[in-house]
Amino acid sequence: MPDSGHPNILQIICHDLGQHVGCLGAGLSTPAIDGLAADSVLFDTYCCSAAQCSPSRGSIMTGLYPHNNGLIGLAHIGWEFNEGVRCLPHYLNDFGYETHLFGGQHESARSERVGYQHIHACGHKAQPVAAAVAAFLRERASAGSRKPFYLNAGFTEPHRPYQQEGYRNDDPSAVTLLPWLPDRPGIRRDIADLNGLVYAVDDAVGAIRAALAQTGLDRDTLLIFTTDHGLAMPRAKGTCYDPGLKTVLIMRLPGRFEGGRRISSLLTNCDLMPTLLEFVGAPPAEGIDGRSFLPLLDGGEYEPRESIFAEMTWHDKYNPMRAIKTERWKYIRNFGERPLVYLPLDTYQGLAGREMRDEYYGSRRPEEELYDLLADPLEMTNLAGDPAHAGTLADLRRRVQTWMEETDDILLHGDVPPTLEQAQRIAEWNTDN
Repeated sequence: MPDSGHPNILQIICHDLGQHVGCLGAGLSTPAIDGLAADSVLFDTYCCSAAQCSPSRGSIMTGLYPHNNGLIGLAHIGWEFNEGVRCLPHYLNDFGYETHLFGGQHESARSERVGYQHIHACGHKAQPVAAAVAAFLRERASAGSRKPFYLNAGFTEPHRPYQQEGYRNDDPSAVTLLPWLPDRPGIRRDIADLNGLVYAVDDAVGAIRAALAQTGLDRDTLLIFTTDHGLAMPRAKGTCYDPGLKTVLIMRLPGRFEGGRRISSLLTNCDLMPTLLEFVGAPPAEGIDGRSFLPLLDGGEYEPRESIFAEMTWHDKYNPMRAIKTERWKYIRNFGERPLVYLPLDTYQGLAGREMRDEYYGSRRPEEELYDLLADPLEMTNLAGDPAHAGTLADLRRRVQTWMEETDDILLHGDVPPTLEQAQRIAEWNTDN
């Protein structure tokens, strides 16, 4: 172990992957990720706080739901953390870690705002980022440095556009369909091209893991693989449905977190930051929404979460919603007149989006949605108007309202207009794309 007695942490995070990997039943071959899961701890009910990039990533870094840390929209459009909000690297810096960013982050327009001591320029694509991380590990091992590090490696893939040169895409006729979408040509082609980007992520995960093993640093390093939210496909990204919220999380530390264990406890990605702080022995962060699930990893006593919350406020358009998820139920409260299913701009413009947008934008979304996740895991039958479930609806409605009131949710004060600068950036974004 490092001289300080604290292990390294190497976190790999990619964009827009959801649970689209072989070990979680997606029907494609991801041997490096699946092999890692077979030697690690795999969480199969791990959910993001918001099915969009910056707000979800902000929760990973702060342990706070987006409306509590202030990052309620995309960082490159102008949303930022509230003043005084601290991120995981800040806490680890204070505790004696070196903190490094390789590749992309999407929590702030200024990477230094997230707290990294070292920001390495290596592009954002999986292959060059993995190569740069591998070089860092080799240099680290050669120098014999014993100071523990936290390293975040961010890959752009499999973010849209899916149609890109240089990836080994699948045959559209042979892909495994997404169960929540119909079988249509544009959807098949999108899945085939998406898979090519996922294979690049898989290769990069394999390269980083191999470098850890070759340098011997794997013995002292907690390796994490995760993503920010679900696929950039209709009814996933930009929604509060499970295809948008459920994400992959794999954690490995030889001799401690290994053995191919699979954990199905309900978790939010607000829980990762406090887990890592407890793991290294750092003082806990105060006043956050997340709570450590380290006992789950160590096989200790753990009080399961009864529920988690999810939300959305801004993306490229205003799309306010709040939700609660339990093991059995999902309740979504929608604010204002919106399309039946919102499609973020990249999804709207994609082939799958073109297949679905007339259907989704031709009708309005109900004010409330209620789904029985046991009987209806694809969330296709809204039970909010069913008298047989009026009690469940009222209970979950109350719990969301209480959560919003206790956290002084910005939506309680009315619509959330963009600032002039944000409005200009949104207009530019929609024009440029």
